[in-house]
Amino acid sequence: MSGICGLVYPEGRTVEHREIEAVLKPLERRGPDGSHVVMDCTVAFGHASLATTPEAVIETLPLSHAPSGCTITADARLDYPEELAERLGVTNNGDGELILLAYLKWGYACLDHLRGDFAFAVHDPRDGTVFCARDQVGMRQLIWHHQPGRLFAFATEAQALLEHPDVPCEVNEARVGDFFEDLEAHDLSSTFFVGLNKLPPAHAIFVRDGEIRQWRYWQALPQALLRRPDDQSYAEAFLDVFTGAVRTRLRCSGPVGSMLSGGMDSGSVVAVAAQLLNQRGDTPLRTYSALQYDPDCIESKAIRAAMQIDHIEPAQVRLEELDAYIGDLVRLTRESGEPFDIHMALPRAVYLAAHRAGAKVMLDGVGGDTTLGSEPMVEWYLKRGRLLAALREARGEQRFWREDADRWADHARSLVRAIAPKGWIAARQARYREHKLSEAAVVSPLKPEFAARIDMPGRRREHADYVAPGADFQSRQIERALHPHVVVARERYDRTAAALAIEPRDPFLDLRVIEFCQTLPQSQLQHDGWPKIILRRAMSGLLPDAVRWRRGKEHLGYHLVEALAEGAQAGLTSHKTEHVNDFVSLQCIASRQKGDQSAKRIDELTKFGYLEGWLKHVNACN
Repeated sequence: MSGICGLVYPEGRTVEHREIEAVLKPLERRGPDGSHVVMDCTVAFGHASLATTPEAVIETLPLSHAPSGCTITADARLDYPEELAERLGVTNNGDGELILLAYLKWGYACLDHLRGDFAFAVHDPRDGTVFCARDQVGMRQLIWHHQPGRLFAFATEAQALLEHPDVPCEVNEARVGDFFEDLEAHDLSSTFFVGLNKLPPAHAIFVRDGEIRQWRYWQALPQALLRRPDDQSYAEAFLDVFTGAVRTRLRCSGPVGSMLSGGMDSGSVVAVAAQLLNQRGDTPLRTYSALQYDPDCIESKAIRAAMQIDHIEPAQVRLEELDAYIGDLVRLTRESGEPFDIHMALPRAVYLAAHRAGAKVMLDGVGGDTTLGSEPMVEWYLKRGRLLAALREARGEQRFWREDADRWADHARSLVRAIAPKGWIAARQARYREHKLSEAAVVSPLKPEFAARIDMPGRRREHADYVAPGADFQSRQIERALHPHVVVARERYDRTAAALAIEPRDPFLDLRVIEFCQTLPQSQLQHDGWPKIILRRAMSGLLPDAVRWRRGKEHLGYHLVEALAEGAQAGLTSHKTEHVNDFVSLQCIASRQKGDQSAKRIDELTKFGYLEGWLKHVNACN
């Protein structure tokens, strides 16, 4: 995962070397393996390299193609690059060069041939355009700024663009409101700075003569259902596709690491990756886990079971021994790219341990829940009149969630939705939505005048519309895998890993895996209360049964957030709160916390302290 940037001026204004160097400098922590710049009068591209594939070690970006004069800079790791190279009739090319050759052959339609994690820009002097694109899922990021007739600039991170003297450093107050109201996925193009825009996943832009156009180049389409003779056949077919996704992510210039929790998703990635490494005679897969000594901790028990996977070398981050990490964790949290990253404590601790061990690449299974998510199965069967199947699922879900009392209430609501008239259900859902929106306004920590200034009521409604599920089954299947919440989560992982020069890779977000899972009948996604049942069957003999058939979803993330929260709250007494007071009332939050020690109230105070430090840092850099 490298850092890229570029400056494009109108005719008559020449880019100065110091300008592109200033923008490139903040990206060097992301790409510590060497930085390079290519300049051509009005255009300058930069690249800070994190060489994580054998090809990247010998490929120097930005790269120019002499016959055409085109230049590319790219933060890219392609899936199945050998297939693309074969279509292009070339061999042994780096991923950046493959993308440039694809552009030279197919133009903007090259995006139809690219799969993997990428963000790139191509300057084509033949028609004076700059063409930028971001991968379909959003594993890599691209931020851009445009002043018509004066400047087009892009970079992997917003902070890099702010180093340019013509780019204003003005905080986007609406995103500050989103931060306190948990509206991170309000849209996929806003940043915390006015005039700095994210290129959404599966989108491209081109700039010519000071004009800019953005378009969506890819849309997931519904897939026809697969019909196979039995459960084993489905499991084998899934394992074949999933193994291919893991294999292409093992293309690395050095040892590969992986997160390992006590759940199915990271455990499945580790099990398949370890088997592939063993088959080709490589060293064991290094895994990193956060756990507790507590013998009653369910997650820690499952992690210890997962550590029995063959051909791995486990490393542990003990929550009881955080003293060795806490200083760096607090620093990294305060220096994070966006305030939303405050809750990345557990991944940050794992990445920190991996970084100290020299890792550059980390596998994870973040996309497992969404790629393999199912419909609410009790309601699914009830709507189809399959009462016995619905009862079986209800009982199975009770067992999986360990007799959760609220689960039966959910089943009752499923029954109502299945038998009630659609008009009545729609009206009831509308009333419930209005109730939740009104409740959010009452409990909001935002100052009323600030909430009015950014039209927070309107933003809450827009967010509710944006993340609402589709009306039909096929659209919901696609939405689960590529939901805005998935995108913003991956962006957080990108920023958190980048701060430690680590590239995260997620096989569950391979497009072939996503498309395959959309062909599965619902019974292959959940059965007898077991979610992701096809994955559990596929992992037979690879993953310990204590992990494969583990019930519930306990995790340790909030314990780390609490540990960091103590430091953040203590910091409130060390400086004034003049920056965040324009938006939120500390007195209001503190008074509510006295009578309510819930995680939500503590979280509000933590957010207040963290945002004060973040805004102070931003103002100091302005």
